[in-house]
Amino acid sequence: MELKFAHYPFTSDASKYVERSNKSLDSLLAGGEFGKAVIDRGKERVIQSIEGEIRKSFGDGVLAEIELFSYPLARILISCIDDHYLIRKYALAEAEAAHAQMKQETLRFLGELGEEFGIEHVVHGRDFKIHFTHYLPFASRMRDPKWKLVNRRLDDGYVVVNKGEFARLLQEAVRNNIQDALPLDVPEGISKALSPQVMEIKQHLEKLKSEFKIGESGRVDSNCFPPCIRHLLMAIQTGQNLAHSARFALTSFLANIGMGEDDIVETYRASPDFDEERTRYQVQHIVGSSGTAYTAPSCATMATYGNCVGKEPMCSRVSHPLNFYRKRMNMDKKKEK
Repeated sequence: MELKFAHYPFTSDASKYVERSNKSLDSLLAGGEFGKAVIDRGKERVIQSIEGEIRKSFGDGVLAEIELFSYPLARILISCIDDHYLIRKYALAEAEAAHAQMKQETLRFLGELGEEFGIEHVVHGRDFKIHFTHYLPFASRMRDPKWKLVNRRLDDGYVVVNKGEFARLLQEAVRNNIQDALPLDVPEGISKALSPQVMEIKQHLEKLKSEFKIGESGRVDSNCFPPCIRHLLMAIQTGQNLAHSARFALTSFLANIGMGEDDIVETYRASPDFDEERTRYQVQHIVGSSGTAYTAPSCATMATYGNCVGKEPMCSRVSHPLNFYRKRMNMDKKKEK
């Protein structure tokens, strides 16, 4: 089997390979060594995406096929769960795994991959020229100023990018492609047959949603966080860039409840184009390294900046996210007694 298919299972060539094979979904579910291996790897693929990184290990022949077939199986498992957060997190993990491989590819191959996603481009020496209408939808997600159109070189409507930048834009294209295609319409019989795997994935997903471990600072139960803060955390974990006001709100909140600088920096690691030095500088400024420690914004301020999301009944009884956190923590302590 062409190993490239296993590295890029979301491409049309990979889909055609799967369709031409004699390995139907029913045959995979019917049992057998190959089918079991595909199902196990599909489940593992989703769980790894929840943990933050899809780890791939390739061999030739059958091992590469297992990796390839596990991709559509993983999409089916995710569709059975139909959780928006999981879909976003999975799409991000698959795109990042593909991007790691793209760095090793030739200009020609990356150009062909760009055509797969309809990115209009021209190879220009060792660079690519992308029409600005194809550049903006993907570059707009990047926080680094270098991605802003005003900071780019334009040539008759085309933006000039180097090989590494083109691969980074392709990562966003892959993420869009995977995310927009989910969930699939899964027949009830297939969903039932995969129920053990679905249950195991759900357990990992719920664990991630309910717990947020922060090293030596202790254990923080995110169920005690107000909905606005949980929303911001989930946005980061699914690879979204936060606006400045949202980053300030989240960082100051976490600092106010006692989270250390290192742990707060780690919280942002899943952000696209994460820059540890810049993030640490911003965190240090907010937590008070410069002499002034900031308090998290009030509910009214959160609403003003559009960061008040998903109100719960308790929200009507507090005026500050920190008050929500303290009240919920006290309620949980009383329950434990």
